[in-house]
Amino acid sequence: MDLLTWSDIIIQIVLRLGPVWVALVILFLVSFRFKRSLGLYGKVFDSTIGMIGFAIVMFWVFAGFFAGALDWIITHDPLAQFSGMKNKVPGTPLRGAEDGDYSHFLFGGDHLARDVFSRMIAGSTIVIIIAPMATLFAFMVGITLGVPAGYYGGRLDTTISFIANLILAFPVILLFYLLVTPEIRLTGLPQYMAVVLFLFPLIFYTVLVNSRFHIVPTKRNALLGIGLAVLGILYISLINEAGSKISFLSSIDLFDVDAGLLTVFVSVVFVNAPTVFRIVRGLTMDIKTRDYVAAAQTRGEGAWYIMLWEILPNARGPLIVDFCLRIGYTTILLGTLGFFGLGLAPEDPNWGATINDGRKLLSIYPHPALVPSIALLSLVLGLNLLADGLREESLKD
Repeated sequence: MDLLTWSDIIIQIVLRLGPVWVALVILFLVSFRFKRSLGLYGKVFDSTIGMIGFAIVMFWVFAGFFAGALDWIITHDPLAQFSGMKNKVPGTPLRGAEDGDYSHFLFGGDHLARDVFSRMIAGSTIVIIIAPMATLFAFMVGITLGVPAGYYGGRLDTTISFIANLILAFPVILLFYLLVTPEIRLTGLPQYMAVVLFLFPLIFYTVLVNSRFHIVPTKRNALLGIGLAVLGILYISLINEAGSKISFLSSIDLFDVDAGLLTVFVSVVFVNAPTVFRIVRGLTMDIKTRDYVAAAQTRGEGAWYIMLWEILPNARGPLIVDFCLRIGYTTILLGTLGFFGLGLAPEDPNWGATINDGRKLLSIYPHPALVPSIALLSLVLGLNLLADGLREESLKD
C-alpha cells in the first residue's frame, strides 16, 4: 500500500465521519422546520454566527457519541500500539494490516505508535461528557444558592457571598492543581465534596416541584416520589466507589465512576459554582424589583414560587449564554489538566494529554500535537460563537 496524499486523506476522513454529517443534516432540517416553536433554541437559526457555532459544537457532540457509544468513526483502538507506526506521517499505511483492519493511519502515529486520528475522536467523547455535565451541576449549585441569596439578602446573602468570594480568591489553575493531586485524592476529599455538591440537584428538584404543585398534593407527591427515587439512585451511584472511603448500598450502585474522573468532575463543579452563584445573585437582585414580581407577591404566592417560577425563567437568557461560555472554559481547563497529567489516567486519550505527548517532538513531527490542538480550538470557538448568537437573539426579546 502507498502513502495517501492529502486529498485522499481528506476524502477518507469525510467518509469516516459520514454518520456525523447525516446526524447534522437531520438535526438542522428538523430545527429549521420547527424553529418558531422551539423558543430561544429556535432563534439560534436566525443568527448566522449562532448557527456556525452550533454546527461546530454538534459536530463534536455527534463525533463523541458515535465514537464512544457506538464505536463508529474511529479507525483503530486509541490505546493500542502498532508495530512500525511510531511517529509516522499522516496517510501512512498500516504495517501488517489484516482483514478487517483499517488500512491507514489517517493523521499518522504518535511517539508510542498509536493512531492520532482515533485518539482525537476518542478524546471528544471525554470532553462532551465531562464539560457539559460538570457545568450543569455547577449551575445547580449556583442557582440553588444564588436565587435565595439575591431574593432575601441580609445575613444569608452575606454568608454565602463570603464563602463564594473566599473560593474565588484562589487562582483557578492553582485550585485545580491542589484538588486533583494524587495526595488529595487519597484523603477521600473529592468524594466528600461529591457527597455535598451532588446533593444540590436533589434539593433544587424538590423545591422546584413543591413550590409549583404544593396546592396539588397528589401530583406533587407522585412527581417527588418518582423524581427523587431516580435522582437518589444516580446520586448513590456517583458518590459510591468500591474499596474507597465511601462505599455503601452497593445493591443499587448502577455504575462505578473512575476516581480520576470523579476528582476532575468535582473540581470543575467546585471552581465554577461560586461564579455562577454571583451571576444568579446579581440577576435575582435586579429582577425582584420588576412589576410582575410585585404582582406575584400581591397574589400571595410563596417566596420559592416567585424565585423559581417568576424570577428564574426571566433570567434564562444570560444564564444560557453563560452556560455555553462556561462549557468552553471548562474544556480549556480539562485540556490544561490533561496537559499536566492531572486528574485523568495518563494513557487516557484526552486532548490535553495528547498535546503534551506530541509537543516533545513538535519540531520534527508536528501532527500528533497539532491535531488535538485544532480539535480543542474548534470546540471552544464553536461554543463562543454559539454564545454570541444566543446573546444577540436574547437581546431582541
